[in-house]
This record gives sequence, C-alpha cells and structure tokens, in this order.
Amino acid sequence: MQKHIISALVANKPGVLARVSGLFSARGFNIESLAVGETENPELSRMTIVVGGDETILEQVRKQLDKLIDTVKVQDFSNISHVERDLALVRVHSPVSRRSEVLELVQIFRARIVDVGHSEVMVELAGTEEKIEAFLDLVRPYGIREMARTGRIALGRSVNR
Repeated sequence: MQKHIISALVANKPGVLARVSGLFSARGFNIESLAVGETENPELSRMTIVVGGDETILEQVRKQLDKLIDTVKVQDFSNISHVERDLALVRVHSPVSRRSEVLELVQIFRARIVDVGHSEVMVELAGTEEKIEAFLDLVRPYGIREMARTGRIALGRSVNR
C-alpha cells in the first residue's frame, strides 16, 4: 500500500481539526501521521496528513477535504518535488560505560543530545522517516526508554531552483 502525503491549508480556528479527522474516520481511512501548525499567516494552519491507500482512495480523500468549508487548498505531494521531515525525541538507555557508543551514533545521524541523565540520554533527531527508523533500529539494542515523534511535515520545493 502506497503512502501519500497530503497538505491541507485550513482556517486556523476551533473545530477544524475535529472535522478533518472525522472525515477520515467516517470513511474508514486510517491517518498514519498528522501534524498541524500555524503558517506564516496566523489565520491559516497547515495540516500534513499521511494516509495509506491506492489512487482511488487518495482521490476520494482530496475531494472530501476540498468540500470542507474551512479548507483553502489541498495538495498531494505524491508526484511533486518536495522536502519532508519528521522529528523524534528519543530517550536511550546509556550507562556511562556504553555512552560513547551511543554518542557515536548520534554524531553519524547528525542528531543532538538535548538532555543527559545518569543512565540515559535524550536525543533529538530530524530527517526523513527512513533516517529516523534507521537510527531507532541501531539504538534499540541499548534500550529505548521513551519516544515521541511529530509525524511528517512537508513543503513543495521552489519552482525557481
């Protein structure tokens, strides 16, 4: 099943997120990732939604989103050149005896240590979903104590490149 990244520019007001998520659940679509934030215009928010499915499902999602009153613009990044990122905070078991190994992985992945404890470190990592998954696979043997992820965000590339 192919994953599609959909960006919806919507009115920044109460209830819009509930209507969008209700639209998906009422039709049995699973949202794999959802990130919402204010844009450069405080009256608008950008929702970045990752949904799995074929082209028929995607077309239905786009049409349903376009019908919502608070929707300004819907864009599918499937066939558009774009930049996407995910952010993860990961608390990794890291006793002093093995800390240098964890720090080496942090450097390789261009991540940052944002908190240090006696037996663990908290790592901040931004990048593609694949990069984050690769990092998680490598630190899993040390023990992931806790993790939070933003979900994907995306913007189309400049046309004047």
